Amino acid sequence: MNLFHAIILGVVEGVTEFLPISSTGHMILISTILRIPQTEFAKTFEIVIQLGAIMAVAWIYMKTLLTKRVLWRTLIAAFIPTSIIGFIAYKTVKQFLLGNPMVTVIALGLGGVAFYLIEYFLKNRTLKTITMEKITISQAILIGFGQSVSIIPGVSRAAASIFTGMIAGLSRQTAVEFSFLLAIPTMVAASVLDIMKSKPFIDGRLFLPVIVGTAVAFVIATITVKLFLKYVQHHTFLPFAIYRIVLALGFWYFLLR
Repeated sequence: MNLFHAIILGVVEGVTEFLPISSTGHMILISTILRIPQTEFAKTFEIVIQLGAIMAVAWIYMKTLLTKRVLWRTLIAAFIPTSIIGFIAYKTVKQFLLGNPMVTVIALGLGGVAFYLIEYFLKNRTLKTITMEKITISQAILIGFGQSVSIIPGVSRAAASIFTGMIAGLSRQTAVEFSFLLAIPTMVAASVLDIMKSKPFIDGRLFLPVIVGTAVAFVIATITVKLFLKYVQHHTFLPFAIYRIVLALGFWYFLLR
């Protein structure tokens, strides 16, 4: 992996981490197109640069996190199911799912269909929770279990948490913002766990691509989060559902068939 690869993957991570289209899935697909070998380092790189995107959210929501401490109760409640399931499934995911283009394509396509149906059935539903401070512990736990499905590459952590939140009664914008904040403990824990378990495969000469990729992800994610918040105020997620389906079909046709 060279610096060009690191910059491209950083841009992809920054754009896709908080959209319901799977950042990991896109990095796997882009890596396939760029012919980047799926070594242990490459897999770790794809996880670690997510910290750049997470730092962007922490920066944007710093005041909220410091002043609205009630949010930490629900964030912790949502994080617990994901952390337990993620820790148990870590080895299986790293060995058999992460870096597998076919798994990614299937998850992207089926996820797109599922999200289209969810949007259709929820379009006339009366909302119960319109601010993050009103989220209950039970709603948070449900979102945590929903988010845990995203250990499968291509599902999308953002999509899983956002749509589970909407099913639980959160407004569209509240579900999106809670998903943003839930990414902080989730992805920090995932990155730390992966770094600890991947030390034997990390070459010191490859630190520069990680630093560059993380920095690029931070800048691009900052822009993406602000634009996405404006988008959800007046639009549905149907375009993202259609995009996932088209991307899955296109990738399968051109690269995997």
